[in-house]
Amino acid sequence: MRQLSENDAAYLYSDSAHANSNVTLLHIYDQSTAPGGVVRFKQILAHVESRLDRLPLFRRRVQRVPFDLDYPWWVEDEAFDIEYHVRHIALPKPGDWRQFCIQAARIHARPLDQQRPLWEMYVIEGLDAFLDLPVGSFAVLLKIHHAAIDVSRRNEITGLLHDLSAHTTPPAPAAPWFPEDAPGDMALLWRAGFHALTLPLRLTQSAARRWTTLKAATGAFLGEFVGKPQEFPATRFNTVVSAHRVFETRRFPLGAIKDLRKLAPGATVNDVVLAVVAGGLRRYLESQDELPEESLVAAAPIAVHGGGEATGDADFAWVRIALGTDIADPVQRLAAIRDLAASSDVMRQAYSARELAEVVQFAPSAAIAATSKLLRSASALLGNWTPLANCAVVNVPGPPLPLYLQGARLSYLSAIMPIADGMGLVFSVTSYNAMLIVSFTGCYEQLPDPERLAHALRDSFQDYLARLKPSRRKPRLTVVDDGRRKPAKARSPRRKPAVRSAE
Repeated sequence: MRQLSENDAAYLYSDSAHANSNVTLLHIYDQSTAPGGVVRFKQILAHVESRLDRLPLFRRRVQRVPFDLDYPWWVEDEAFDIEYHVRHIALPKPGDWRQFCIQAARIHARPLDQQRPLWEMYVIEGLDAFLDLPVGSFAVLLKIHHAAIDVSRRNEITGLLHDLSAHTTPPAPAAPWFPEDAPGDMALLWRAGFHALTLPLRLTQSAARRWTTLKAATGAFLGEFVGKPQEFPATRFNTVVSAHRVFETRRFPLGAIKDLRKLAPGATVNDVVLAVVAGGLRRYLESQDELPEESLVAAAPIAVHGGGEATGDADFAWVRIALGTDIADPVQRLAAIRDLAASSDVMRQAYSARELAEVVQFAPSAAIAATSKLLRSASALLGNWTPLANCAVVNVPGPPLPLYLQGARLSYLSAIMPIADGMGLVFSVTSYNAMLIVSFTGCYEQLPDPERLAHALRDSFQDYLARLKPSRRKPRLTVVDDGRRKPAKARSPRRKPAVRSAE
């Protein structure tokens, strides 16, 4: 039994009928590498069950204190049922990429049952019309409420599913587990009273640390985000979101992304990614006759030095970066993003995630949810709510080595992110297997045609490739519309197939 922190409790309290704090990790596997070329659902079920002791929260549910007089508690679920949490579904024929994105977005949008442990896993088959994937490929969607993500141990979620080799032994039988009895209401009320009595002492003990944190957080928050609403124009993505989500993605060769840095000497991979995203947004909004004259602004986390000795986690800072969507020339846009990202003014305006540890518990996979909810809470007090930015671009670190699930090789990895009122578009960027995956999560009412934005991202990337001098391009190599790498001679004037790729 363990009490939720004030930050994790805030994620639960801020859930609404149209926005929740679910984070969904999306994996696609090639089971041809598995023993016998087949991975069965019952194998995955047994595999997950055998490793649940690595993540105790996966068998714990939330129990609220009567009248919410104190933060909720994690208690062991006496009725825990692994088959409720791990589910098996299939796409209807033809089983193409568009169907998959729609299904994934629907799963992500549905709220989790707070009477049970706050996670669900879906094994999805029927991916029969995906290009570049062998027949029999399957997906695993792991949906977790951010309140159940232990930031200091988040890599164990990957370890729960994966091994470093395709040659694995059958999972051992699950270790015996005997849940503790959940406390009654009177016991929780007694604890709440004790916490209320000791609150002054606890506040005194940490007064200096909390004051430093609050001063840094308030200064950065009010000065940078609330006090400057005129810095970026409003778009369709900066209104109230609905309960419905959309998801799409495109893959790009990581080597080509690195080559594009040469277009603006001193540019980083992050700068190139922001420039490609900016070009895609410019194309999409222009096609809707909605492109503002001023530049759109993205919220992006950057790594900062200092802190993290205790947990080994990296520190992150949020900055707002003008995307240069008002600049038509792609190279000039990249140079502008490079200059702004490197400027000392931006670095001074950034606030460290470690400094905000008492306000928001940061992790790359959920930073936008935390920031958006902080803004939404502040709006009730300030009476003049301003969104953080037009969109967010968040790095979701991928594994450096190939991973396997019961021998099936992981071939694709991305994330579906939370969105909130005023922040209806979030890009997640993942690198895996020499590819860089740019995905986005949006609100259906704001983005009813996500494939058009995905095409715009692809075309933006092609614009940059076209600007490279021939000597700087990789010989006999190009990138076609779905982000795949193919020899140039394979291009054909024939009409492209109607089926979309999984990229």
